[in-house]
Amino acid sequence: MSEVTYYTQEGLDKLKEELQHLKTEGRAAIAKAIAEARDKGDLSENAEYDAAKEAQGLHEAKIAKLEGTLASARLIDESKLDLSKVLALSIVKIKNVKNGATMTYQLVAESEADLKTGKISVKSPIAQGLLGKSVGEKAEIQVPAGTMEFEILEISR
Repeated sequence: MSEVTYYTQEGLDKLKEELQHLKTEGRAAIAKAIAEARDKGDLSENAEYDAAKEAQGLHEAKIAKLEGTLASARLIDESKLDLSKVLALSIVKIKNVKNGATMTYQLVAESEADLKTGKISVKSPIAQGLLGKSVGEKAEIQVPAGTMEFEILEISR
């Protein structure tokens, strides 16, 4: 069984939407490609047919993986988040102690992470270093470039 992953309502809806698309339009496109390749003659020497069948196998594997992810997905009720410490789905404002730069990140599931929108994976080094900390606390975090120290300025949802 895969590990439980926590999602926002938005993230869970995106996963369900993707799965629905793969099961409907995705399967239909692959079936069409297989039919077209089959119409081209001898299947034993038909590279297009082999490629279409391989694509079908990969597509079905992707569907199975997504179904597994959804089966272990849990929705977090954001209204019940404890704002006294950093948790999954917390929005945390931090300050780099060395240069004074402030950043705001939301800690989300790996599949929802998007740095451009300020969403980082709870499995990232920065998120791991912030989890469980409270406002005013400092966190020394080991990142690929070395050690960084952040002060937690604010926690919200």
